[in-house]
Amino acid sequence: MSDTAPEASPQTAPAAERTYYLVDGSGFIFRAFHTIPMRVRKADGAPTNAVYGFSAMLMRLLADISADYIAVVFDASSTTFRNEIYPDYKANRDEPPEELVPQFPVIRDAVAAFGLASVELEGYEADDIIATYCRLARDEGAKVVIVSSDKDLMQLVGDGVTMFDPMKNKAIDVAEVGERFGVAPDRVVDVQALAGDSIDNVPGVPGIGVKTAAQLIAEFGDLDTLLARATEIKQPKRRQSLIDFAEQARLSRRLVRLADDVELPMSLNDLRVPEADPERLLEFLRKQEFPSLISRAQARLGFAPDEAAVDDAPGAPSAPATLHYTLVQTEEALADWVTRATEAGIVAVDTETTSLDAASAVLVGVSLAVAPGEACYIPLAHTGSAGAGTLALDAADEVPQQIAADRALAMLKPLLEDAGVLKIGQNIKYDWHVLARNGIRVAPLDDTMLISYVLDGGAHGHGMDELSDRHLGHKTVKYEEIVGTGKNQITFDRVPLDKALGYAAEDADITLRLHQALKPRLARERMTTVYETIERPLAAVIGGMEQTGIKVDRTVLERLSAEFADRLSELETEIHGLAGHAFNVGSPKQLGEVLFDEMGLAGGKRSKTGQYSTHSDVLEPLAAQGHDIAARVLDWRQLSKLKGTYTDALVGQINPRTGRVHTSFSLAATNTGRLSSNDPNLQNIPVRTETGRQIRNAFVAEPGHVLLSVDYSQIELRLVAAIAGVGALKQAFRDGVDIHALTASQVFGVPLDQMTGEIRRQAKAINFGIIYGISAFGLANQLRIPQGEARTFISQYLERFSELRDWMDATKQFCRTHGFVETLFGRKCHMPGIKDSNPARRGFAERQAINAPIQGTAADIIKRAMVRLPTALARNGLGARMLLQVHDELIFEVPETEAETTAALAREVMEGAAHVDVPLVAEAGFGRSWAEAH
Repeated sequence: MSDTAPEASPQTAPAAERTYYLVDGSGFIFRAFHTIPMRVRKADGAPTNAVYGFSAMLMRLLADISADYIAVVFDASSTTFRNEIYPDYKANRDEPPEELVPQFPVIRDAVAAFGLASVELEGYEADDIIATYCRLARDEGAKVVIVSSDKDLMQLVGDGVTMFDPMKNKAIDVAEVGERFGVAPDRVVDVQALAGDSIDNVPGVPGIGVKTAAQLIAEFGDLDTLLARATEIKQPKRRQSLIDFAEQARLSRRLVRLADDVELPMSLNDLRVPEADPERLLEFLRKQEFPSLISRAQARLGFAPDEAAVDDAPGAPSAPATLHYTLVQTEEALADWVTRATEAGIVAVDTETTSLDAASAVLVGVSLAVAPGEACYIPLAHTGSAGAGTLALDAADEVPQQIAADRALAMLKPLLEDAGVLKIGQNIKYDWHVLARNGIRVAPLDDTMLISYVLDGGAHGHGMDELSDRHLGHKTVKYEEIVGTGKNQITFDRVPLDKALGYAAEDADITLRLHQALKPRLARERMTTVYETIERPLAAVIGGMEQTGIKVDRTVLERLSAEFADRLSELETEIHGLAGHAFNVGSPKQLGEVLFDEMGLAGGKRSKTGQYSTHSDVLEPLAAQGHDIAARVLDWRQLSKLKGTYTDALVGQINPRTGRVHTSFSLAATNTGRLSSNDPNLQNIPVRTETGRQIRNAFVAEPGHVLLSVDYSQIELRLVAAIAGVGALKQAFRDGVDIHALTASQVFGVPLDQMTGEIRRQAKAINFGIIYGISAFGLANQLRIPQGEARTFISQYLERFSELRDWMDATKQFCRTHGFVETLFGRKCHMPGIKDSNPARRGFAERQAINAPIQGTAADIIKRAMVRLPTALARNGLGARMLLQVHDELIFEVPETEAETTAALAREVMEGAAHVDVPLVAEAGFGRSWAEAH
């Protein structure tokens, strides 16, 4: 049994000593459907992802508990007695996804195959059935465990009833409910009645959220007392809202309170689990084509082996029967692990440090795993002190026994640099960084995060915790559980070794097991080329760029901060003059009142809290209509953001050891393959504004060097022409024609010699807008023209370039069928919302589906160039260092005497990184600063 799973009663126990397990089957279904990817289907194409996930979750639960009374409870239909009370109850909810509907009856079959009672009743929700069973169990003095994390069921906790969240492997008791709602379980209904629920369309009382509701109930005791004494509330708006919406609050309480008087179709005794029938379950799993679940049924439920069981895509290797995690504190023990890893030819590696910032992190320890369940932790810099009031090691607080760090690293270096031993990491770029700073260049590498990203980019996250849960059915120890949170958080060097061992060794162990689960899929799903030629070799290249960093001129930043502060003050004065009085420009509340209450501008929309929205999509139309105050506020916001994000913040982000700024590139954060930059984000500095150029002046080269910028010219438009097969556009790129002027001529019928700047600008907006699936509304806003005119422009464009229209239609259809689109190199970009029943979400996914093959192919091309450039530079004896990648641009620091040669080589490599049906063109420039170079 799991350490945290509640215990069940013995089979022979009398009624008063029994424990009944009530599984929220509907909750299981939707969690399974949204967790397991849609590619899980039977050979005939029928979707089975929800069936698979549901069965896996149920199997895991049964392996963790030893229960004699279990019911799996479902919603029978979407309409219940609550709709008679309030017809709009749950009116906001979408219909179930069409791929899920045919899986509902199969899931009921799964419950039967496991030999468990399945309970549902027309007119009632599953929660009402569970509430009734809880009441009956309490009447006989028995205990109940509700297997769910649904907040609506928390009102039932107490008096022998607890909840158990199987995904977090965590019990939910009275204290946990109190932490969630701020009140005891018997008052949860009152809090929900006040706060309402937008998902279930429970109205509640406007302006009152869960926190406020909890405070009110704590003060007045219950809902009825609160409503009776509402006139005593001091805050005027809250008082009036409670008075005006008292009946709505009482109605909401009727909706959220669970019915515990349902006429159940099965008694408590009917929930008894019968004798296990392995053949019935195995036959069901065979019919659903789940061979890995067959293997798990054998391992977890003790069934006899089934020869038909083979690995299927979503399955996971069976968990090791036992874990052998070892603390390595002597050189002899470390030598044994090095020998084992060398002989195995494969080892998972993880580092523990004092910081998430690899550029400044101090190495605290290293963990290794050589087989599933067999891992070690090698502490190197633990201090032995967890600090007062936190995680003290012992009374003596002595420094624990450790191998001297320099000696341990010297022993690890041959292993980690051995070309014959594959090193596996999860986000290994970080570990590569840390070890490189300690004199170890780890190679060759495999990265489970990047393997997952190549296989399922856009489908889900790729962090270790999520991957472990998804593919191994294992909940990992969380970092916060070891180091604490908030002001009591400690650095890892102060964690006691027994706690450090379990956490660090698990990281290496899980990484190795994820590698075994995911790596075979690359070949099976024909994704090996993307991983082996792009993502895998890029990790070390990016690591080197991050390690190098870029020099920033502190004096330029400080001067710009002062100038920006003066300009912000001027803008504030202008805004106050237009408003007629001073106010806080940075306050959305005050700004909204000025614009829409005092000045009476059109377009004001209030949120649920009653506050006006002042987002850019509200202010930009006002500015376009000639309202100067809106334009000035937009200018103020942009300048304020640039000042805070760059000119002020960058000074503090200069590394004192290197004197440079070290951004971190996320390798698995986008669904198109693009890199993203953070801490600081150097990809979002505006390139076309004077302010952005001023900031780029602060990025400079070391003495004797220049910065070289090499940028792909119109690469996404070129790829649109090539991928969609648009003959006229392809020929234009081959002939070196001005593509925007040509488009304007073709679409608007204007001869090239009569082309105006305005007509060309409109064509340019359409060219780039088409890539992003722009709508008539979006184009109208951009060009400041009527929507009808914008719609005509788009229609004329797609009529003239019909190949593009046909490709767009075909791409959206492919995505609807497969759930993903592909780049030219075979990268899959998953679009989970492509079949969403919500038109807005579905439309967004369709626009993404059009853009992703273009943007993704561009990302693949520049990545291919980045992988090749370090070797090309070294082969030609050039001293340039690659520093940054900003979408289609690469930045290098180059010795002045090698600038021309390096520029020519970089252009050659970038233009030859892919062979498509149009020429790729890279343009180069260099200067003392980034602004001069680009």
